Parts: sequence; structure tokens; C-alpha cells
Amino acid sequence: MPLTFDDLLTRARSLAGPEGRAVLGIAGPPGSGKTTLAEHLVRALNGSGEPWVAHVPMDGFHLADVELDRLGLRDRKGAPETFDAGGYAALLRRLREETGGDVVYAPGFERVLEQPIAGAIPVPPTARLIVTEGNYLLLGTGAWTRVRPALDKVWFCALDEDERVRRLVARHEEFGKTHEEALAWVLRSDQHNAELVAATRDRADLVVPVATLPRVDTQV
Repeated sequence: MPLTFDDLLTRARSLAGPEGRAVLGIAGPPGSGKTTLAEHLVRALNGSGEPWVAHVPMDGFHLADVELDRLGLRDRKGAPETFDAGGYAALLRRLREETGGDVVYAPGFERVLEQPIAGAIPVPPTARLIVTEGNYLLLGTGAWTRVRPALDKVWFCALDEDERVRRLVARHEEFGKTHEEALAWVLRSDQHNAELVAATRDRADLVVPVATLPRVDTQV
């Protein structure tokens, strides 16, 4: 039988035990629906009660533009080397280990500014499951190799390539690019990154066909 959203809820719910904290990773190329899937999972699992699931995206670990300029990487923004992978891995370890009475703050990412924002996401001590998502969770190079050991399970979002590109172009247009600028960026920078991420698909614990999930506007 095809995988359903209810199946995913059951799998995610089973990761959280009575003690400690579990971390579920959602990987996939740009535009494949990682953020949308994560947000729907968190919303459905939390329901109307006390939140016990938190969403901590990888995007908060983008390097700021001023640092990308210093490194000469501004035109490669979104590539693996334009993130603080070590910092991301350290936060995941902290989230797993610090389950006492303190709130843990994670950085967020402001899409209008296209900049990371420190301390934007509070993770309460009541959170027993962390859902994190990003392109490079399964990448086997550099500091990214520290990420996978900090995750209990990793799911991979699969989406038809033409639809993924269409949605990604639309997202860039939404945040200020012309159609021509958006298409050029997607086919140059985003596409290279997408191919890199696609090569990690076989390392995932589960491949999620996004098209079978509830119809929503897919994000990253």
C-alpha cells in the first residue's frame, strides 16, 4: 500500500520514548517539500495540547552574507560550504543531551532578508521529539559527517523533478527575483546542489513520495 501521512505520523510518534529526546531528520534537494512536511508533522503531532515536538531547521546555520563575501562564496550561497555544518551538528548533540529544565535556543532564517537570525527558535524542555530538515543531512564529507550520528532517523523527500524546479522558481520569485533571475539561479546554483543531495538518497531510512501527501504549497 502507498505511504500515507498517517503512516508518517505513526513512525514519527514511535521515535519519542518516555525519557530522553529523539531527533528526526528530513533531507531532500531544494524545493522538494522538506519544510512543508516538517511543519505538517509538528502541527499534527502537537495537536491542541502542550507542545512536545519542536521544529529546528538547518537553514539557521547559513553563513551571513558578510562572511560569504569575505570568503568569496556569495555566488554559491546554499552550497554545503556556505553553512556552519559544525555548529549545526553541535546544536543537534546539545538538543539530544540537554533535556533538563532550560530552554535551548536555535537560530532561524529570515527569507525576506535572506539572513540567519540568532536565538530565533526556542526549544522547550518539554520537547521529546525534534524535527529538523535541510539539504545536507546525509552528506558524507567534511563537518557534515557529524550530523547523521546525531539523528535517530532520516527521511528523504522525493518529488518529480519538473515540479520541484517549478516550485523552486516560484519561491525565488516570491522573495523578489524576476522570473529570469529565478530560473537562472535554480538552473545554476540550486541545480548543482540538488544533484549533490540526490546522490545521498540511498542513505536515508525512508523515502517519502511528497506527491502522495496532503496537497499543500511545497517549500524547501
